[in-house]
Amino acid sequence: MDSYDLIVIGSGTAAQVAVAKVRAAGWSVAVIDHRPFGGTCALRGCDPKKMLVSGEEAIDAARRMAGHGVEGALAIDWPGLMAFKRTFTDPIPAKQEQRYTELGVDAFHGLARFAGPDAIEVDGRAFQARHVLIATGARPVPLGIPGEELVSTSDDFLELPALPRRIALIGGGYVAAEFSHLAARAGAEVTILQRAPRLLPNFDPDLVGWLMPRFEELGIAVETGATVTRVGRVQGGLIVHASRPGAPDLAVPADLVVHAAGRGPDLDALDLTAGQVTARDGRLHLNEHLQSVSNPRVYAAGDAAGVGPPLTPVSSQDAKVVAANLLDGPSHRPDYRGVPSVAFTVPSIAAVGLSEDEARRQGHKFRVNAGSTPNWFSARRLAERVYGHKVLIEQATDRILGAHLVGPHAEEVINLFGLAIRHGLTAADLRSTMFAYPTGASDLGYML
Repeated sequence: MDSYDLIVIGSGTAAQVAVAKVRAAGWSVAVIDHRPFGGTCALRGCDPKKMLVSGEEAIDAARRMAGHGVEGALAIDWPGLMAFKRTFTDPIPAKQEQRYTELGVDAFHGLARFAGPDAIEVDGRAFQARHVLIATGARPVPLGIPGEELVSTSDDFLELPALPRRIALIGGGYVAAEFSHLAARAGAEVTILQRAPRLLPNFDPDLVGWLMPRFEELGIAVETGATVTRVGRVQGGLIVHASRPGAPDLAVPADLVVHAAGRGPDLDALDLTAGQVTARDGRLHLNEHLQSVSNPRVYAAGDAAGVGPPLTPVSSQDAKVVAANLLDGPSHRPDYRGVPSVAFTVPSIAAVGLSEDEARRQGHKFRVNAGSTPNWFSARRLAERVYGHKVLIEQATDRILGAHLVGPHAEEVINLFGLAIRHGLTAADLRSTMFAYPTGASDLGYML
């Protein structure tokens, strides 16, 4: 039986970071994945999505500037936009495997499962491992409704050769908001069915409210308080049934129904019991070092660990922590302070740190600087009507507790607030910093 110091299950961001660090220390490493190498972010998530968003950003900019010196209609050519996306995604698996070859890492294609507490099996072939890193990412949570097999995933959406005329999205978080903006600008009729009372529940309600007119302008039908009960086939397509308390039930016709109702750690195929790795409610039972409490040989990182926010920078941070613990012994812990999150609608909405409700529940004394400011120059020069902020500043220390932005440059400016939170910078520190003008960052002082 071949043996390795570390076997990594998965080939995404967490795997890549951890592998590079332990190989630099001379460890023998194997990487196993049943899907093309590269992981969710690079192949089926943030990067290909952002490639497509570039198309809708161009369309939106032209439409906003119509009548302001820019003339001529533009439209999204969906097959062409998909081809542009593939210029990025198609080379990744081969490049990643070549990278592993250069590092001296053995790469295997197949579905990995535990065959013992220190053994991994792939397609009938067994390997012994001194340590195992579970970096399998996440998968859509089961909907548990009749007709679930008719529902497509976000992976499917990002590979559509042609855009369906009618699209229904089940869920109302990042994926639903982003895909709805993209599909609507590309000409589809879009309906969002959200069980919660509002869209984007992970973002500040005031800022989401300022963004909602964009959904209306795009013709996106947003149905909140709608619990999807079943999906069925009808002549000419699909139909999604949903119930609403105190309101008539919904029956939404669609050509494509997309699962956008959340994801959870992808663990089902691993046979955790054979590996003596315990899990609770679909999540690995880990200690503060991202180490299995039942089998200390095993670590997890990223979405598979399910400890930090489901974001690519968190996967990278987790992997660095795991690698340090493997090399030094379990003494390192992840630090998620100041990790921003962004929904790449157009315009985008972003957040970092505490929400207003969280800050109050934790007993902080703070002041709130907030406002909808579409007349600020950063928005005016782009003919953008959605622009606003909410910043929470602790009274005793002048430190930033949380920042929430919507509008142009939100996805970039939020990183400055993240830097401030992570390193304890004060509002005065930020106000005294001279940023290039006029830029999105130069508005920061006015937000404080």
